[in-house]
Order: sequence, then C-alpha cells, then structure tokens
Amino acid sequence: MTSLASVTLEVADTTAAERFHDTAFGLGLQEVRLRSSEAPTTGFRGFTLSITVPRPADVRSFTESAVAAGATSLKAPEKSLWGYGSVVQAPDGTIWKLATSSKKEAGPATRTIEQLVLLLGVEDVKASKQFYVGQGLAVEKSFGGKYVEFAADKSGSGTGTDAFTLALYKRPGLAKIAGVPVDGTGSHRIVLGSSAGSFTDPDGFAWEATSLAAPASS
Repeated sequence: MTSLASVTLEVADTTAAERFHDTAFGLGLQEVRLRSSEAPTTGFRGFTLSITVPRPADVRSFTESAVAAGATSLKAPEKSLWGYGSVVQAPDGTIWKLATSSKKEAGPATRTIEQLVLLLGVEDVKASKQFYVGQGLAVEKSFGGKYVEFAADKSGSGTGTDAFTLALYKRPGLAKIAGVPVDGTGSHRIVLGSSAGSFTDPDGFAWEATSLAAPASS
C-alpha cells in the first residue's frame, strides 16, 4: 500500500530549523526532514502540520515552547467546536497547529505527541482524493467534498511519531483554521515522500521516492 512515508520542509537555514523543531516540539529528522532552499514563496503555502496531544495543558506547553523558540502565535490556545487548540508559525514559515479533542482540564502537560498530521489545502477535495487513490493511497476517512484522510502504513515504515497522516481540506477553509489570508504564490516549500515514485498532485504538491532512513539536514 502506498502511504506518506516522509515530509521534507524546504528552508533557508536547515541548522536553525532543526534547532527550532527540537526545542519547540522535541521533533528530530526522523519526523521532519529538512532541505536547503531559497525557492520564492509568499503568503499561505497551502498546508499545515498538526500535532495532536492528550490534553489542553499539552497544547499550552507546546505553544509556549514554540513561541520561546522563535515562532509567531497566529491563534492563542482556546476551546473550539472540535476541542482545544492553537496555531503558531515557525521562523521558517511553516504553520503548525497544536490540538486536542479534549476540552476539559485533565492534569499537567505530559508533552506526549499522539499523532502528526499533514493537512493539504486543495482546490477540489473530491478530485484530489481520486488522484491520490489512483496513486495507490487508501482512504481511511471521507466526508464528501470537505475532508479526506488517508490510511497510514502500519507495516513498519513509520510508527508513533515517525510518520505523518495525510489529509485533504479545502484551501480557503484551511487558511481560515490557520488564521492567515488564503492568498499565496510560489513554492509550497514542502516535498512529500512515498514508495510510489515521483509525481505532482493537482495542486502542485511534489512527491518523490524516498528511503525509510532519515537523511541528515543539508
């Protein structure tokens, strides 16, 4: 089964980006790969990365450590229809959402990461879903033309926080969730890896063949 095997962020300064991810979230190159790039990009890049956690205290803890590491707060921690969350933008421009489905305070922060999610903002959710099914990805959840989540590979290519879950959402709605204007041009500044080889999806997100071992930042 084809699945999302790696996420590579293209950043101007790989050393600074690596330091941010470690300090803010405790993530290393096994979770988020880095590649040096000066590709032009402006505004919303069309995706968000999400960290789901057990409780509101964890949302606040990760938000605080991200801001202390240099991130900009886009949305302060607060309750929502779906739970409790916040949004920050890393110094490299990547937008991160910290979230839990729990609205109740249930003790101190554990800084446990339950799931990592890559949410792509697409023009047509149904069309993109069909495209990815054609590439060999299996649908885990689907809510019409609003949201699609694909199954992760459970065979050993990624476990725990080693693999992102791939999901699709309408681009305007994702920008609203992120708290930024929907407009954006240039490079997405992200490359996705899978066993399906190289291709580009209908919204311009680039995929490449990838190995399971995480490379050093360059």
